Amino acid sequence: MDSIVVKGGGALNGVIPIAGAKNACLTLMPATLLSEEPLTLTNAPRLSDIRTMTQLLQSLGAEVAGLQDGQVLAMSSHAITNHTADYDIVRKMRASILVLGPMLARDGHAIVSLPGGCAIGARPVDLHLKAFEAMGAELDLRDGYVHAKAPGGRLKGAVVEFPFVSVGATENALMAATLAKGTTVLKNAAREPEIVDLAQCLRKMGAQIEGEGTSTITVQGVDRLHGATHPVVTDRIELGTYMLVPAICGGEVELLGGRMELVGAFAEKLDQAGVSVSETARGLKVSRKNGEVKAVNVTTEPFPGFPTDLQAQMMALLCTADGVSVLEEKIFENRFMHAPELIRMGAKIDVHGGTATVTGVKKLKGAPVMATDLRASVSLILAGLAAEGETVVSRVYHLDRGYERVEEKLSACGAQIERITGN
Repeated sequence: MDSIVVKGGGALNGVIPIAGAKNACLTLMPATLLSEEPLTLTNAPRLSDIRTMTQLLQSLGAEVAGLQDGQVLAMSSHAITNHTADYDIVRKMRASILVLGPMLARDGHAIVSLPGGCAIGARPVDLHLKAFEAMGAELDLRDGYVHAKAPGGRLKGAVVEFPFVSVGATENALMAATLAKGTTVLKNAAREPEIVDLAQCLRKMGAQIEGEGTSTITVQGVDRLHGATHPVVTDRIELGTYMLVPAICGGEVELLGGRMELVGAFAEKLDQAGVSVSETARGLKVSRKNGEVKAVNVTTEPFPGFPTDLQAQMMALLCTADGVSVLEEKIFENRFMHAPELIRMGAKIDVHGGTATVTGVKKLKGAPVMATDLRASVSLILAGLAAEGETVVSRVYHLDRGYERVEEKLSACGAQIERITGN
């Protein structure tokens, strides 16, 4: 099993290109199941999760080819030859549930295993299923699989009001609604940039959608969708992660492709902490204002609030901030598993339920640590960049699910980082 070795100390300076968004790409890929015609995605990230989704789509009969070093995904679903998304693939990644809506909408039936992914809480799929039921689907959960049928072979438009904001449920229902008969209104819908990106892609395929980016999305179902070519939006979580590099280490980094509207709430917190974020012709430039990072309080919220997927990385920064910070996690339970690993490096963190209190220390110290999930893994690398001595991060297979070429991007800015390949 691979590990990453980081030797901390010293400011980092340079340019880091930001990839296409993992979460957007994993949502866009199942959209190929909605049409017999080809769907091509450009600016696709080269990640293990993308390969897993490729395997899943291929198992259902789709053709998927990675072109130009994997950054272009050419997909085609002339026919869905298998309507069962098997546990052996689905268990690897929660986004696998997103094939349910497109298959149900196009062919009127689907069988999908309940999904897996990072161990950061239950994250049930109830809201997905309730949306499909509102659209007329008949559902049966047995033996770990969702068996779904649309009476008469087609879903019907409906008003779907989510009891709380769910990105995945909004995406699944949005795709299903494009081919439903009549009008579907999604209320209390997620507003994330990935939702907007999906809607824009679906519109290119012929879908009739209004209101993406707001809490109410209206979809007028059509009889069929056609092919399209669509660029994957910039990954705002990778962007935010690398914005923390000069914040935690010192120096100045320019992030190519970065856009302020993708990370507004996060950039505001960095500003409060004493970190400067400015727009350039090519992206965003980040550096400390006066050499010292100040404590700030953070509460995770649905977009446009502070992203839960940047909470672990922000905690790494606040471990050496001046003062006491309080981080409140309101999206996922059990998402402070990185705290004990940071404590091994000398951090002072007190966790009570969904709240973590971080008292800044002068310096972290390198130590052997273990990644528990995707975002936790990169938070430990960030901490290692600022720590004295050597930090060894094990179980970095989590990292490869969401970040491409981490060592290469950080090394280009002067970081001492390398991957040790295990058995």
